[in-house]
Amino acid sequence: MTALSRRTFLAGAAATGALFRPSAAQQAEPFAAALEEAASLEQLNALIIAREGEEVAARVFDGPGLDTPVNIKSASKSVLSALAGIAIAQGEVPGVEARLLPLLADRAPADIEPRTSEITLEDLLTMRAGLASTSGREYGPWVVSDDWTAYALRRPFVAEPGGRMIYSTGTSHLLAAALTEATGRSLLALARDWLGEPLGIEVPPWTRAPEGVYMGGNNMALSPRGLLAFGEVYRRGGIYGGQRVLREDWIEASWTPRVRSPWSGGAYGYGWWIGSAGGHRIYYAWGYGGQMVYVIPDLGLTVVMTSDPNARGVDGHVQALHRLVARRIVPAV
Repeated sequence: MTALSRRTFLAGAAATGALFRPSAAQQAEPFAAALEEAASLEQLNALIIAREGEEVAARVFDGPGLDTPVNIKSASKSVLSALAGIAIAQGEVPGVEARLLPLLADRAPADIEPRTSEITLEDLLTMRAGLASTSGREYGPWVVSDDWTAYALRRPFVAEPGGRMIYSTGTSHLLAAALTEATGRSLLALARDWLGEPLGIEVPPWTRAPEGVYMGGNNMALSPRGLLAFGEVYRRGGIYGGQRVLREDWIEASWTPRVRSPWSGGAYGYGWWIGSAGGHRIYYAWGYGGQMVYVIPDLGLTVVMTSDPNARGVDGHVQALHRLVARRIVPAV
């Protein structure tokens, strides 16, 4: 079956309910138009729509299944934010006002600007470190360096710490290095213990920097259903399976707009993007290529989308995913 005919078949099946068990068909019927539109998006691999924690529509259009970990790209930044919140709740780090350099200990090189001492954990969470970006065209030189933490710290200041937003995975990596040093454990171990175990999801190893720190803010792998569980713990106010995973005030702080992206105009909190549709506030994790977790608390909705992470022309695709949520899924509820 060709890709086009496969998409046509999936779209028709989604619209008619041919792929559902009877009980699932009743639940998914309001989302038939959303599923039909989703089937037409060539880069979209999987979609899960859940209401009050129950999957009402789940589709694989291409790629791995719903329980197979996939690269979530920069949606990793939202996961990193959760780990920071748990570290603070457990007293491993003092709080968001804590300065970065004391937490890094010996990982900080000596030849860095004095202003680096002003950077706080909150600056890292909100992309306001002031250091030049290591994303976009600067990503390649950063990841071929022999110490990603030192490289990020040596970037020149293009703004004051706590000033404007400068999107940079190197900034997130500094947060990962701080958590690694402060806890004495790898970011992988923290993710498995603090999120993987309570949420019942697999957290496989991901990219590790030459200095030994697991990459902060990119290239983590979670399955679509793992992403659903992650979104659900936020929607449920930090409780999952009757267990407190995140503090509720951390979720509120993470979902409070603090800066705006200079290139997308989107509001950003602690590792989460913030938007709205149909009068409803939407909070979302966003990874390159269309790795998305949308949480709409007042509708009881969590929506997960994973996409081809290697496709070109991803900007138009991500906008199509935003429209799918705003124009199809939210109105269906």
